[in-house]
Amino acid sequence: MDFSSSLPPSPSPLYTSPFIPNSSFPSASPYISPSPSLASTALFCSLLSLLALLGIGGNLYTMGLLIRRRRGRRRRGCSSNCLGGRGVLSLALADLLYLFTAPFIVYDSLAADWAFGELGCRLLFSLDLITLHASIYTLTAMSLDRYRAVANPLATSSSPSSGLLRVGLAWGLAVALSLPMMITLHLEDGDDGQLCVPAWDEQSSKVYMSVLFCTSMIGPGLAIGALYATLGRLYWVSQTRPWASGSGGSTSYPPRAPRPKVLLLILGIVLAFWACFLPFWVWQLLPLYRPDMLRTVPVGTQVTVNRILTGLTYGNSCVNPFFYTLLTGGKRRRNRQTPTSANQLCRKSSPQ
Repeated sequence: MDFSSSLPPSPSPLYTSPFIPNSSFPSASPYISPSPSLASTALFCSLLSLLALLGIGGNLYTMGLLIRRRRGRRRRGCSSNCLGGRGVLSLALADLLYLFTAPFIVYDSLAADWAFGELGCRLLFSLDLITLHASIYTLTAMSLDRYRAVANPLATSSSPSSGLLRVGLAWGLAVALSLPMMITLHLEDGDDGQLCVPAWDEQSSKVYMSVLFCTSMIGPGLAIGALYATLGRLYWVSQTRPWASGSGGSTSYPPRAPRPKVLLLILGIVLAFWACFLPFWVWQLLPLYRPDMLRTVPVGTQVTVNRILTGLTYGNSCVNPFFYTLLTGGKRRRNRQTPTSANQLCRKSSPQ
């Protein structure tokens, strides 16, 4: 990750481009000139292209499916899963935008010069940041919405405007966090051509990347973990405590039991996100905090690790449509059952 041309020479492949995935542009490094074999480069480009094609197709299918269902649902008004539908649409859009950067990575892996101008430099690298944060913040909002539905099932359902507001807030925060990178990125002339680098020093890079790690992994991770721990407790309460009669003949209802399938699907998306991006983040931060650890690692090995971790992040966007389809399919079946469930609830709540 080359944050500044003032950084000391290092064999780390992380000093190859401004941000995540920094290893996506290994040929842009001013300090290392890895020369992987042609077969290795061809394999990486082929696999990345395949992942991009599959992921783009899957996310386009998911978005089309959601849009068609939303059109049919407008006649009946928005149901309680307003944020859920918009959340899945937001996740699919973030994955789609991220996958659209794959062709540029493939080209840059084959070329020795940055060929997309300063505008491309700013947009492509900033898009990595935006989609990363938009995805995890949307997942956090969906987890919070699921918690509210379980903890207070009789509360007023989320309105379309509130669901849209939360999704918009997730994207707004993502854009705000990417602005420092977007503003400072520029082109510089290097030994092998133009380089896309930010105009700051090593210490500023370390602080900024540490903040991004906290805002994209640590903070949302703790929040989602706390929500799911609370949901687990509510599930245990709903299964073990009997209903109790309150004063005046009123009945006290326990929290509604969480739907295991929905919770597991959302949790699966979150865990897949962490499994694919946490190793990459560790690899990004390693040369900033422990630069000596990589000095004995051959450059070719570092480039290989870079490419594997880059492919892992794109694989996440490729696998996600499978979760999205299952999640939206489950919601569609529950919507068909909602009138019956509501009638049963009314009959149970009516005075005898």
